[in-house]
Amino acid sequence: MNGHAAFSEVRTASRIARSVAATDTALSRWADARHWFEELGHRYRARVERIPLDALNGWRTRPETGDIAHRSGRFFSVEGLDVHMPASPVARWSQPILNQPEIGILGILVKEFDGVPHCLMQAKFEPGNLNGLQLSPTVQATRSNYTGVHRGRPVPYLEYFADTSSHRVLADVRQSEHGSWFDRKRNRNMVVEVAGEVEVLDGFRWLTLGQLHRLLAVDHVVHGDTRTVLSCLPFAGPGLDTALPPGGDVFRAGLLRSCAGDGGLHGMDDILRWITEARTRTEVSARQIPLHQVRGWRRTAEAISHESGRYFGVIGVDVSAEGREVAQWSQPLIEPYGTGVVAFLVSEIEGVLHVLMHARAEPGFVDTVELAPTLQCVPRNYEHLPAAARPAFMDEVLRARPDQIRFDAELSEEGGRFYHARIRHMIIEADSDLGAGRPDFRWMTLHQLVDLLRHSHYLDIQARSLIACLHSLSGGAQS
Repeated sequence: MNGHAAFSEVRTASRIARSVAATDTALSRWADARHWFEELGHRYRARVERIPLDALNGWRTRPETGDIAHRSGRFFSVEGLDVHMPASPVARWSQPILNQPEIGILGILVKEFDGVPHCLMQAKFEPGNLNGLQLSPTVQATRSNYTGVHRGRPVPYLEYFADTSSHRVLADVRQSEHGSWFDRKRNRNMVVEVAGEVEVLDGFRWLTLGQLHRLLAVDHVVHGDTRTVLSCLPFAGPGLDTALPPGGDVFRAGLLRSCAGDGGLHGMDDILRWITEARTRTEVSARQIPLHQVRGWRRTAEAISHESGRYFGVIGVDVSAEGREVAQWSQPLIEPYGTGVVAFLVSEIEGVLHVLMHARAEPGFVDTVELAPTLQCVPRNYEHLPAAARPAFMDEVLRARPDQIRFDAELSEEGGRFYHARIRHMIIEADSDLGAGRPDFRWMTLHQLVDLLRHSHYLDIQARSLIACLHSLSGGAQS
């Protein structure tokens, strides 16, 4: 990195740190922000009703395959996937999967007020949300949305992300979506900073990163797409440990040194080789098949579900909502069965906090393997399997003592494709010896993870969500 680039990295990280440290500003007071969100929730009106799959308006079941697709040929379709992973506890299976080849935009607009960067956040309804409104990015749109296939209103603020030539781009990278539910789906994650005036529309509000970090500790408030975009911010670099207010315990000091880029157990070249080796040795074969050929699944009028009652189902919903580009529509949704758990085991190694990352294969990944949390599973899906088939470190996570747990909140996956998808997010202090002898796991610093997030397809969406949660502990402002 040349001198100019290094200076720019330090300056950007320092400005982000000012926003992280700010939970009250002249523009946005914490109490007013909470009241704004709660008041919107009280007055917002929406209806979500389950309906038979064959009653989905605008959708049809292809008779030759059983696939469920929109009549326009756009948006997404529900198809079948046949998977062969020889090294997996279950070597072969088939399942329904969402096929959405379009690359959408997930974008947060940033503007500085009185020296503090603020993020323009949207209180947005989605049919799968547990609690109606969640804090979503400024722009959250598929290509079908922003090209007007739905014949609805234009997407607000899209112009800032469609043409960034006169703005400062803080992050712009294509990232994967859920590799177990989407077939090679990617979205463009963007953070764009503007200097001019921006009209604030109803349902939008400027918030600091410190305020967003406090809200991350509240169940089901900060949307999954918001979390993935926040993780892509370049919130790491030399001097970051001195840019935030002092204080806190040994854990926070180690976390700030991890962000600042202090010594890691493994160098970046070694980590990149490790990822390449994992991708090379991991055999995954995933091919599309007709939906009516998936084995072990059954379709009724109401849902497509696994014969065991585990994993997930595909359901239909009819929706009416105020404030959306389209006021009424129907669509399929994936409904997970059981609450998921994603967890980082973290440990101080020579005074620097490290995260135990898992090189994980999923059938829907573009490049076979991405870095995942230490644990990523739905525990109930393993109740019928032998102990050897249980995910590594599941017992360490589920039996963690209260004094080990640094973050614990139940957050949702995005409600545009998933119905009431509950995921418990945990950050747990553990012994650094736990990773020994496990070739698919490696201890990494937060600075190294942020470096990888400058590039596509290195960290899965669950890891990105947890990185946003880990960053939220850096300012010491959780509530």
